[in-house]
Amino acid sequence: MDTLYDIMEKLLPFSWAHYNFMKNALLAILIITPLFGLIGTMVINNKMAFFSDALGHSAFTGIAVGAIFGIANTNLSMVLYATLFALLLNYIKRKRTLSTDTVISVFSSFSMAVGLMILSKGGKFSNYSSLLIGDILSVTLKEVGMLCIVLILTMIYWFLSFNKLNSVGVNISLARSKNIKTNIIEDSFSVLIAIIVMLSIRWVGILIINALLIIPAAASRNISANMREYHIFSIIISMFSGVVGLVLSYYLGTATGPTVVIIASLVFFITFLLGSYKSK
Repeated sequence: MDTLYDIMEKLLPFSWAHYNFMKNALLAILIITPLFGLIGTMVINNKMAFFSDALGHSAFTGIAVGAIFGIANTNLSMVLYATLFALLLNYIKRKRTLSTDTVISVFSSFSMAVGLMILSKGGKFSNYSSLLIGDILSVTLKEVGMLCIVLILTMIYWFLSFNKLNSVGVNISLARSKNIKTNIIEDSFSVLIAIIVMLSIRWVGILIINALLIIPAAASRNISANMREYHIFSIIISMFSGVVGLVLSYYLGTATGPTVVIIASLVFFITFLLGSYKSK
């Protein structure tokens, strides 16, 4: 009986498909990119681009806090810290003593500085520097399975909460008038972003993870006529950028994450020109 690797090798008659690490990376890309494409649309709609970027930068602090409390699993420590980070940000944001972007900037800067200070003690920061650009080629089949579970849970959340989340993004006051528990919706979505960002950051990279969340959705908005097209195009663009970026990075010998971002950026510029042409 053919294994998953054997089936992939038959379906993909390319030289790079002979390597198991490339097969694992491709599977991870096919799971991560739909996640980013789907979540990215609501990140933009709810004006949370800066928020997701701050979450990414808090990864170092999550690892540092885990090290202090003896948590060996870095994914667990990052997710726990990012969840608390997201909920605390939302709580302070609702106090409205300062603008949202100011609060996020202060928290992000402080959080990252604390993480870097702790991890740099004794010259150990080099052990974690790979997180800056990520390494999708290091993903294992077990980790691909974990990402698959996250994708399924995200889809369930999406079907249950999409209308409410969309209402909150369009007009929070109107959403409240319809008896939507806006705080719960905002907090649950923030926690979902935190989980996805933290579980993906090892392979995508802190410096570019926000770009992969935002650019496909922004490109989709350039050419979409309605909400359905907005989501579908975002997923397609994200998956296209991921697969092309992965293959191209193999032949060019470049880091996969930045290569994917460049492809997504090129798609954005193309859709921007198409959208401008249509509007004339």
